[in-house]
Amino acid sequence: MVSMNEDKASRYHRLGRRAGVLSTVWAVVILCALMFSGASASLRDWASIIAGGTPTLVVVLYVLVLSAIFGVAALPFGFYRDFLLERRYGLATETMGCWLTGHVKAGLIALVIAEVGATCLYFVLRHWPGYWWVMAGITYGLVLLIVVYLGPVALLPLFYRFRPLEKVELRDRLTVLASRAGARIMGVYEWTLSDRTKKVSAALAGIGNTRRVLLSDTLLAEYSDDEIEVILAHEIGHHVHKDIRTTVLYDTVLAFGVGLASHAVLQRAVPMFGLHTAADPAGIPLLVVTAATIGLAARPVLNAVSRAHERRADAYALHLTENPSAFISAMRRLGQQNLAEESPSRLVETLFYTHPPFKERLEAARTHQAR
Repeated sequence: MVSMNEDKASRYHRLGRRAGVLSTVWAVVILCALMFSGASASLRDWASIIAGGTPTLVVVLYVLVLSAIFGVAALPFGFYRDFLLERRYGLATETMGCWLTGHVKAGLIALVIAEVGATCLYFVLRHWPGYWWVMAGITYGLVLLIVVYLGPVALLPLFYRFRPLEKVELRDRLTVLASRAGARIMGVYEWTLSDRTKKVSAALAGIGNTRRVLLSDTLLAEYSDDEIEVILAHEIGHHVHKDIRTTVLYDTVLAFGVGLASHAVLQRAVPMFGLHTAADPAGIPLLVVTAATIGLAARPVLNAVSRAHERRADAYALHLTENPSAFISAMRRLGQQNLAEESPSRLVETLFYTHPPFKERLEAARTHQAR
């Protein structure tokens, strides 16, 4: 049964990665076609006519149409990867209507974020053309902190239902565990996932007075208190080692790199693609391609850092609970229930994995147990 599960998991992840890669390639093709065909400039001209030449409104209309194009282009890939594939491998419990509702809601939120981001970015580009990327990087870092802070109280509730955990004994046990680690929490909540998936999840989300424990109902229904405790101990490890702050810092540094590279690209693109200025919204596809290229190039490094954080959080959980048997049983069940690959290839791990493979995590726990 184990080998069959591994084969099934490998196929599941391989198909998901393939859909993700094809979706990215297709998006880049569309962006390049818009630039090299002159369609981006034509879209800018149309937006300028409708907006009466008002710069901010031109950006809003341009982003609206571009988002609609991408929404349609990405729909088949998203439907396959997030709905069909999940149902084929027995992981999804949601109906097509539920999936479509969530997809539309996510798309609308993404549109609002894109509109606000593009409007602010091009305002800065018009007024501080030489240093816009510095201001953009600083703003990006601040926005990330706001998202981390508001995530569990304002953002996640848009998509999921939460309620205070009713298991008093488990709630008190987890609160004491967090207190021992110096991670003050503002509550323990049950996170409803069973109406969408059979997968399990847990998180210690938020910072400061929004930090709270989130446990999926699928986890609470199947796992022992010991297993849940060691899973939460792993999440506490991230907070103790300030991994969230480090990740925000790295992402902000990457944003500065993307901004500087985009600044150089726009300077050369003005004569090449007939842009009016570097602040011409017709250059948005170039900004997106530049950001995607740098993000993909940096992904192996960021993944390696993330895997190091995860290994350290595993070690912390083992030392905090001194319950390696619960850790091992939890990891085995998580791997089976979430269809995790035990031993992906080194290339796949480098390019796609933010966590160490399950086989490596189990071996580390067995080593701790042997000591």
